[in-house]
Amino acid sequence: MDQLRSLVESRRFDAFITAIIIVNAITLGLETSARAVEAAGPLLTAVDRVILGVFVLELAARVVVYRGAFFRDPWRIFDLVVVGFALVPATGNLSVLRALRILRVLRLVSIVPSLRRVVTGFIAALPGMGSIMLLLALVFYVFSVMATKLYGPSFPEQFGTLGASLYTLFQIMTLEGWSDGIVRPIMEVYPMAWAFFIPFIVATSFTVLNLFIGVIVSAMEAEHEATAAAERNAMQDDQDAILREIRALRAEVAEMRREAI
Repeated sequence: MDQLRSLVESRRFDAFITAIIIVNAITLGLETSARAVEAAGPLLTAVDRVILGVFVLELAARVVVYRGAFFRDPWRIFDLVVVGFALVPATGNLSVLRALRILRVLRLVSIVPSLRRVVTGFIAALPGMGSIMLLLALVFYVFSVMATKLYGPSFPEQFGTLGASLYTLFQIMTLEGWSDGIVRPIMEVYPMAWAFFIPFIVATSFTVLNLFIGVIVSAMEAEHEATAAAERNAMQDDQDAILREIRALRAEVAEMRREAI
């Protein structure tokens, strides 16, 4: 059991699994090419099955090593779910599950520590992002109602309904063809329309959306600090243990000297 634990927790084992995931990503991508399937279809299928077998054996080894603790780690559960999708027979009504095999590539997130920190930081940022989303929704709703009343009669395709106004304002927020495609034609009828759209762009594209970046960056910095603090604490514990052993050795040497005298 100790040998199996040392194996699954070793860096070489993680590097091997990472390489397998990358190879699997390449083979799954080649399966989308008709030319590749025609040239090496059976080989790609065989490689895919072998890799799936490796994943199953890896998860089985981790279950044996960690037992109940395996299911207390969300990343291990994520790996189990991803591999489980690949084990479901992709026939009949379940043929759509064949496309979900590419989810195995996401296992890189659970294998590579830096990717785990990024995802963990992003998840930690979700509560703050929820507040910003609510603010953005309020801004969109207010401006959509105003745009529908102001420009709906003359431009029903873009602002005839509340839904159309929401979609048009979303396009404006992305800055995709907002000037020549939307705002300038409106300004030919309503010359002061710029006073409506420019504040909307400033409030959404240049302000609210940048708040998302700020919240995510702050959460990732906090996650990085927490990881660094945990590593420092682990190093301090190791140093304390070494110092205790040195003191114990010194005490034994001093005791041996006294007995010798």
